Amino acid sequence: MKLPFGPGALVTAAFIGPGTVTACTLAGANFGYALLWALVFATFATIVLQEMSARLGVVTGAGLGEALMAGAGHPAFRIAIAALVVVALALGNAAYQAGNLTGASLGGEAILGDARPGRAVLVSGLSLIAGVFLMASSYKLLERLLIGLVIVMSLAFAGSVVITRPDFGALLQGLAPQLPEGSLFTAIALIGTTIVPYNLFLHASAARERWAGGGASALADARRDTQISVGLGGLISMFILVTAAASLFSSGLVIKSGADLALSIEPVYGPAARYLVGVGLLAAGLSSAITAPMAAAYAVCELLRQPPRRAAFRIVALAVLAVGAGIALAGFNPLTVILTAQVANGILLPAVAAFLLMAMNRRSLLGAQVNTPVQNVLGAGVLVITIALGARLILRAAGVWP
Repeated sequence: MKLPFGPGALVTAAFIGPGTVTACTLAGANFGYALLWALVFATFATIVLQEMSARLGVVTGAGLGEALMAGAGHPAFRIAIAALVVVALALGNAAYQAGNLTGASLGGEAILGDARPGRAVLVSGLSLIAGVFLMASSYKLLERLLIGLVIVMSLAFAGSVVITRPDFGALLQGLAPQLPEGSLFTAIALIGTTIVPYNLFLHASAARERWAGGGASALADARRDTQISVGLGGLISMFILVTAAASLFSSGLVIKSGADLALSIEPVYGPAARYLVGVGLLAAGLSSAITAPMAAAYAVCELLRQPPRRAAFRIVALAVLAVGAGIALAGFNPLTVILTAQVANGILLPAVAAFLLMAMNRRSLLGAQVNTPVQNVLGAGVLVITIALGARLILRAAGVWP
């Protein structure tokens, strides 16, 4: 049976990383089921933007980076856009990569327990695995690997929900918008960890590789893939929050990460719970450790007008991976780099979303596949959200926002 997944699974693999696992764990542990609605909303908003990005790649045969540069006009604007993309995606993803690899290694430690090797061994092994797949010349191989990791995450975190037996009445109440005292920042973090700028670049490029020139059937496949894949990613996030809410809310335990969730639920729910959460965290970290370098490589190659999946792509991807692995192994805190990347992402996210919305209304670019009025209304609503998220990233980097 052919699975209904494609490039959209790369987006899911990208945004379900250690950061998402931690945000969802903290939301469930601190506020129970009350913020489930934020994940439902974030999933819907992500589908709206990612569908546009995929449609751009399929219809035009160009990535988002290429489209940005072509629409920039004056050379000064092109240079500014190129610099912003490099700082936000290449430099930023290299810094975030350390968190991806460390998060994956924490999942490995939760699985192996007392038999685990040192974290340096796990980080090195995971970096090697990611590097081997990034060097692969076949896009289909990478896509299948990431689809597999998404399925593993789905099964692992769905299993953790079954084991922890959530209160479904309280769960349903969490679908109604509400903000318990002190929960605003957490709700925004749940949305911000789902709607991320580099996924727009990744999705357009991957959809181009898979379906460019495929006509109406390819567009239908791309739309269905986006809805199913991103929808499944939203469910995975909800599974994590529900697991944390069912097992940790009102427990009094201090939880800082997804790894804490894996270790904390074992005494009550047994080793199976620890293994399931550990496997999910390992898959989340490894999938993000592959997709973050991919996104940076796609974007940089498009700016340089280099063909994807060739030498320049591999050089950029491996450089991002190597820098992230070096930071993780050295124990260096890349705070300055991350803060710089957050500012760049804070500017890039609404700018790219606005450009994407304008591009999707250009008949000279998309012909009959321009946005419908409903898509424009939805896109405009998501644009407002991205402006707020971008402002949060900038204020957070400035130390004004936690």
